[in-house]
Amino acid sequence: MKSLIFYCLIVLFSCNACKQSEKESKAFIPVLNQLKFSSFGAKITEAHAMSSLQMFAKFEDMTVGDTINVKFTSEIKEVCAAKGCWMKLPLAEEKETMVRFKDYGFFMPLDAKGKDVIVAGKAFVTVTSVEELRHYAEDAGKSVAEIAKITSVKKEFAFEASGVLLKVK
Repeated sequence: MKSLIFYCLIVLFSCNACKQSEKESKAFIPVLNQLKFSSFGAKITEAHAMSSLQMFAKFEDMTVGDTINVKFTSEIKEVCAAKGCWMKLPLAEEKETMVRFKDYGFFMPLDAKGKDVIVAGKAFVTVTSVEELRHYAEDAGKSVAEIAKITSVKKEFAFEASGVLLKVK
């Protein structure tokens, strides 16, 4: 008889624990729905991020060797298909910035193309060698013919991201 009472108490407490756990998980669902970004690298916020057009205007005023610390928003145009170790973000109609990640410390998801991001870090103007341009083209999955067409260095707007927020769609 004592074992039957003991068994009933265990079942009763277990059911109450399940109901409490169910309440907690239901309360947790709205919190999950509020998450708007996946974070990569250093923790950053979306506050005070400039637009890609504003970032382009800043790049236009820079020369090779200049650097500025900024945060801006854009949509991912391209991601390294090999491992997500770089991405290209459009700035203006035909202008873009090549984004690499500080200390090679984090990568972006390979399926991130077309998603909105906020990047924080260091913007600078650089000249990229033919060899490096070909390497990036290869990483992006370009054809041998397209890679062979790369024959001159390119002045580029570059960005070293210390932190990235990727918009969850």
